Amino acid sequence: MRRFGCFLVYFFCVSLVWGQRMASIELIDAFSGQPVSISEQSSAATMVFIVNSLNCPYAKLYEERILNLHRQYSGENVFFALVNPHSWMEEENQQRMQQLTWARDAGIPFLMDSEQEFTRQTGVRKIPEAVVISSGPTGYSIAYKGAIDNNAQSPASVSVQYLDNAIEAVLSRKRPGPAVTRAVGCNIRSIL
Repeated sequence: MRRFGCFLVYFFCVSLVWGQRMASIELIDAFSGQPVSISEQSSAATMVFIVNSLNCPYAKLYEERILNLHRQYSGENVFFALVNPHSWMEEENQQRMQQLTWARDAGIPFLMDSEQEFTRQTGVRKIPEAVVISSGPTGYSIAYKGAIDNNAQSPASVSVQYLDNAIEAVLSRKRPGPAVTRAVGCNIRSIL
């Protein structure tokens, strides 16, 4: 009976995320100073947002893996962006965000979530945490939310690439499995 109860809780949580509709959000790219809107990415069938910050050591561990995923899907009609929920803090302001050269040089926008609108709407809680948004006939919805892979500290020891698998599933018009994973990293600080 206990297993059945755990299954129901897990199924309910997955059901809440899968297909969760996304309202249009407009965030400013720290590199260009230009607004980026989810609704303006209509040509991108799949959008990948990775919650990131300048001061989280876990985010630094994933830089090369994020670059590799960006390169892998650059010709697949996939839009990648980093989202900083701490851009309201002095140590994470726009000038400091502009110093994230690996993302700037790769052409990955670094979006400022100064009011934490994206953070609240997606329910992300950790840095780094990935959100895959797909477009459909009724608008945009979350297809996957969670960890990038199953080993933050050692890329060589990764045995499950959750984000890569989710992107592949969405591109194949399938439901990612799992649709939700537990991200490991730094906690997101809320605006006071």
